[in-house]
Amino acid sequence: MEFVKAKTILSKVKYGADWYGIDYNMNLYRGCSHGCIYCDSRSNCYHIDNFDVPKGKENALAILENELSKKKEKGVVGIGSMSDTYNPFEKQYEQTRGALKLLSKYNFGVSIDTKSDLILRDLDILKEINSKNNVIIKFTITTPDDELSKVIEPRVCVSSKRFEAIKTLNDNGIFTGIMMNPVLPFITDNEEDIIKLVALAHESGAKFIQTYMGMTLRENQRDYYFEQLDKHFKGLKDKYINYYGERYNCAVPNYKSLYKVFTNECDKYGILYNMKDIIKAYKKEIKDNEQISLF
Repeated sequence: MEFVKAKTILSKVKYGADWYGIDYNMNLYRGCSHGCIYCDSRSNCYHIDNFDVPKGKENALAILENELSKKKEKGVVGIGSMSDTYNPFEKQYEQTRGALKLLSKYNFGVSIDTKSDLILRDLDILKEINSKNNVIIKFTITTPDDELSKVIEPRVCVSSKRFEAIKTLNDNGIFTGIMMNPVLPFITDNEEDIIKLVALAHESGAKFIQTYMGMTLRENQRDYYFEQLDKHFKGLKDKYINYYGERYNCAVPNYKSLYKVFTNECDKYGILYNMKDIIKAYKKEIKDNEQISLF
């Protein structure tokens, strides 16, 4: 694996109150090999060359430990917002596992975004962190159909494997749920799939499902997505162009009615979907050096 230089690993965030209550953010890798056809991180604004080949960061764990040891304010560290931290290289290099050990050592919480069941390897450390701080795991699941997931997310475990991982994590006391993002217009935006996905989420013990009922399309990401539409969904590219033009935020055409179906199904099973409710449910009172963080 190629490694790139990094001056810092950990960054303070201002948007945490609106995004899973995170206080810090870090990405241990640049790029991702999952091959998801819709990935926003391909966009030119992020300046990631050869995005499909993950790159590690030189001395990442040493830099991270130095930063964590100096933080007086403990909090929840978000991992994987730009690049899935559980890519195939993680099996060998264990940068994520090492980072989790450091978060536990310095009493930080963690919020992880992933599509990979490799996260189960680190269940022991997640349980350790959970015993003294906040842990939330978010699996991206865009479709309940394994065959469709192989097309739109070709190099990562299928949806059913993710549901199994969610069940294992929840059975071990780890607050775990689903990001049903994106919802792909004219592909995954149908009532039947939404109802099935919520039902499978319930069976897996998922505590929440968060969605914005649409997708993003911008420079470079749009070109790649359209290439994949031409390859797998003949004629659909023209439908996107006619309907959305060069719009960045692309809500599904049936947004209001589909979201109502979604919330009704979640309410039926007691699954959370409002961000404030999700944060309130997983955050617990943390006391560290007389400092109290309370949601």
